[in-house]
Amino acid sequence: MSGIDLPVRSSQHSRMTIHIAPSDQACGANVTGVDLSRPIEADTVAEIRAAWLEHHVLAFPGQNISDDDLERFTVYFGGFGVDPFVKPIPGREHIIAIQRRADETTPIFAENWHSDWSFQENPPAGTCLYGITIPPVGGNTDFSDQHAALDAMPDKLRRRLEGVQAIHSARGPYAPSGVYGEKDAKSGRSMDIMPSEEAMATQLHPFIRKHPETGREGLFGCPGYIIGFEGMEKEEAYPLMAELIEWQGREEFRYSHEWEAGTLIMWDNRSVLHRATGGFDGYDRLLHRTTIAAWDGAR
Repeated sequence: MSGIDLPVRSSQHSRMTIHIAPSDQACGANVTGVDLSRPIEADTVAEIRAAWLEHHVLAFPGQNISDDDLERFTVYFGGFGVDPFVKPIPGREHIIAIQRRADETTPIFAENWHSDWSFQENPPAGTCLYGITIPPVGGNTDFSDQHAALDAMPDKLRRRLEGVQAIHSARGPYAPSGVYGEKDAKSGRSMDIMPSEEAMATQLHPFIRKHPETGREGLFGCPGYIIGFEGMEKEEAYPLMAELIEWQGREEFRYSHEWEAGTLIMWDNRSVLHRATGGFDGYDRLLHRTTIAAWDGAR
């Protein structure tokens, strides 16, 4: 994150000055001047929300928060989303652990572009992720701005996608035969993943859709959770999906987050795709994650 040569906004809220510094990448901003271990006033929450909608990914470095604090921060922005197929940490209903042991050799979890749980009828508005044990190398989380991806899309490709409904499903990763299915369960993965036949279900969402809060059009989801397009034969859909994933993850749409322990990030699943990266073999890694439920228009 760069907060040196880029414009910084600040606003005074009862002894608290929040600084929002945009990154020098396609999206993302750094937020300082707020202590997430304490309750936050409504006007401060509103400013954070406005910055979240503008920058799509916010990073809050230098935090020292508990699981209670993480849950309290999450509900400022909506109810808790439903996290299927991954068991929550002991004693909690809404926190899952994104973890990997130093000696683990399984493939990196969530290393392909995706929008969290896009296969649900009402996918979550956002995700919060707090770094607890962070390796000294590797492990960035990459984001790709899907409003920018649509804005820059060639007209010919966009015309093929107007009005198209994408078919979303969790079967690829979470069915018993999936990437994180029964075979993976025997591989020694430290994450507590629960494959299920329920992953075979499908759900339709417009591939080009308006953000429910800002009204800005963007692309929603990508191959991985998208298995096809309604009314389109596989012979047409599969080459199109290959073209789309290459386009959606282009370098010019990206922000790559470099982790430090004590940083919380929140991202807008309606605006960005994200993926995990590796490069930290031989090191333990632990982050705690919550999801923010779909926006209901009441906030």
